[in-house]
Amino acid sequence: MARIAGVNIPTSKRVEISLTYIHGIGRTKASDICKKCGVTPERRVQDLSEDEVIRIREVIDSDYRVEGDVRREVAMNIKRLMDLGCYRGLRHRKGLPVRGQRSHTNARTRKGKARPIAGKKKA
Repeated sequence: MARIAGVNIPTSKRVEISLTYIHGIGRTKASDICKKCGVTPERRVQDLSEDEVIRIREVIDSDYRVEGDVRREVAMNIKRLMDLGCYRGLRHRKGLPVRGQRSHTNARTRKGKARPIAGKKKA
């Protein structure tokens, strides 16, 4: 397995797809990285030489914010909103949907498993 930016990327997939396993790199950035390194995106990671892997690693380290840096930045942005006490921060604090979705029904991903209310019976 090739290890880039602290992530083991899958060897059997195409280079362009494998790079998306790194947090902070999507399809567009992956294709840009391939162009900068001179690697064809259709090649498999297992077919890359050690020199090409090193070139990819250097381009990512120098030009892109990935993994820990991106996660830290997102966490700090959420913490800032919560500290401000703005509407979005309050929604984060309560664990409710932040971007205007309805929460009367649905929103189970954010709210968690439904808890029964004591004393409420179906009429």
